[in-house]
Amino acid sequence: MKSAALISVAEYLRTAYSPDCDYVDGEVQERNLGARDHSTLQGEFLYYFRSRKKEWKVLVYPEQRVQVSPTRFRIPDVCVYVGEGPKDQIFRTPPFICIEVLSPEDRTTKFQQRIDDYLKFGVQYIWVIDPATRRAWVHTKEGVHEAKNGILQTENPTLTVPLSEIFAALDE
Repeated sequence: MKSAALISVAEYLRTAYSPDCDYVDGEVQERNLGARDHSTLQGEFLYYFRSRKKEWKVLVYPEQRVQVSPTRFRIPDVCVYVGEGPKDQIFRTPPFICIEVLSPEDRTTKFQQRIDDYLKFGVQYIWVIDPATRRAWVHTKEGVHEAKNGILQTENPTLTVPLSEIFAALDE
């Protein structure tokens, strides 16, 4: 097994990666992305929230660096803030929602670390979407449940996203 060379937070922050990478305790970690279904769903979530920006008072950002701890930076596929958004170029306050679209290469153990990082940081909702099975899960500090009713929803404020509208883009 090949061991990764560790780098400092400062070096990570001054280096441009294409595509951008997570940073976990000194290790730069590539993210799985790039497939059409992944990109399509990411775009649908962006459009869905942006088109309701004024009504819901939300700000939505794709692939934004979020510092979840002093030595960890994650890049959610989509993050949603309610009310006022961060002013810094790298976000250091928890999004209200982090949305992650699974890629075929994603592995459960490694992905669970992302979810755990978001929850420890204070993200209230993590939505995990699987384009292959057209299923979605909602992770909160109370636990995880599958959105079997086809609706992703938050409380305080109530934001509702029907999965049928998001997944319809895969059929176009």
